[in-house]
Amino acid sequence: MRLEHLSLMNFRNYAHLELPVPDHTIVVVGANAQGKTSLLEAFYYLATARSPYTTSDRQLIHWRTEDDPMPFARVSADICTQAHPFASLEITLVMDSSSGTPRLKKVIKFNGMDRRVMDIVGILNVVMFLPQDLRLVEGSPSDRRRYMDDTLSQVDAAYLDALSTYEKALPQRNALLRSIATGRASVKELGYWDEQIITAGSVIIAARQRFLREIEREAQRVHADLTNRIETLTLHYQPGFTPTAKNDGQLSFDMLGLDLHRDLSPEQIAPQFADQLAREQGESINRGVTLSGPHRDELRMQINGRDVGLYGSRGQGRTTVMALKLAELAWMTERIGERPILLLDEVIAELDAKRRAYLLDRLDGESQTLMTTTEPDIFTPSFLAQSTVLRVNAGQIEPA
Repeated sequence: MRLEHLSLMNFRNYAHLELPVPDHTIVVVGANAQGKTSLLEAFYYLATARSPYTTSDRQLIHWRTEDDPMPFARVSADICTQAHPFASLEITLVMDSSSGTPRLKKVIKFNGMDRRVMDIVGILNVVMFLPQDLRLVEGSPSDRRRYMDDTLSQVDAAYLDALSTYEKALPQRNALLRSIATGRASVKELGYWDEQIITAGSVIIAARQRFLREIEREAQRVHADLTNRIETLTLHYQPGFTPTAKNDGQLSFDMLGLDLHRDLSPEQIAPQFADQLAREQGESINRGVTLSGPHRDELRMQINGRDVGLYGSRGQGRTTVMALKLAELAWMTERIGERPILLLDEVIAELDAKRRAYLLDRLDGESQTLMTTTEPDIFTPSFLAQSTVLRVNAGQIEPA
């Protein structure tokens, strides 16, 4: 899998860029605020149709276009994958005033044909490793849910569809709960939205549980290598509802950590999820929110039985994140049958010598990897010799 040619127009600080992209390791060198991160962001945007750095697409449009009658930005690329050996992918952001109120419109084309976001996610696969990824350990549960969502959505179309359905249905159900509390709606109206979040939520929970079971093996192996096998990493999935035990032998969750050694199907999860919603219906109406579901899921990481987020050192946190990211890379490679593009934004400088050497040793030199740095001297001459080094300055790229 590789991106062969990248074209940017009014994207971040790139007014115009045409870049043939080497198919091996690329080291992008430059001072801060020159465009290194924006280059990685463009790769990620083509793969996921969203930015890893902002929730506002408006921020992606070059500041110089603010006074233009119709500001726009375009990211396009020629790509090559096993499924699409010769393909083009293009995302255009344009301010649309046809409705009277200016709004940003996202136009997506794949091989010249209009597509939805859901149609193109997964065509190009990327794994991104950022210094901010320490939030996976130290951050909020939403950071860990986003990690699972971002990874699964790239390789599992059913998951992406379920996530989209759930994220649309949940606020609708919450609004209805508030209307019921004030007498403006009937409890009977909950049935439709309950069915939506139960069906979609069960798919999400089953996929997350399976993903963590599969990724844990590789994460444990990497973590053991990095700690000289004196520490053991374990992942604990805590779903956002507490099913009750069934007399008929139906499987239930362990809220101290879901059993990652067996898969639960959406069909096994759905009845338990439905029971939970029914039991808490009165309280949900009183509080005006849906109290249970995958929007409240949690992932906890432990080293030798102790929670890393609560008791781990910063070094243990970095090791845990690195193990997760390399496990994600291996897991995605196995799922799609080819190695995704690896994006490393200023990560190398954040690592100590041992972790840095371990990470660089994992790069095969043949798969496409894009990494940024302000300090090229941290790389060995032999590593730089087998890589393509590009220098970025004020939105302009040239060979170093």
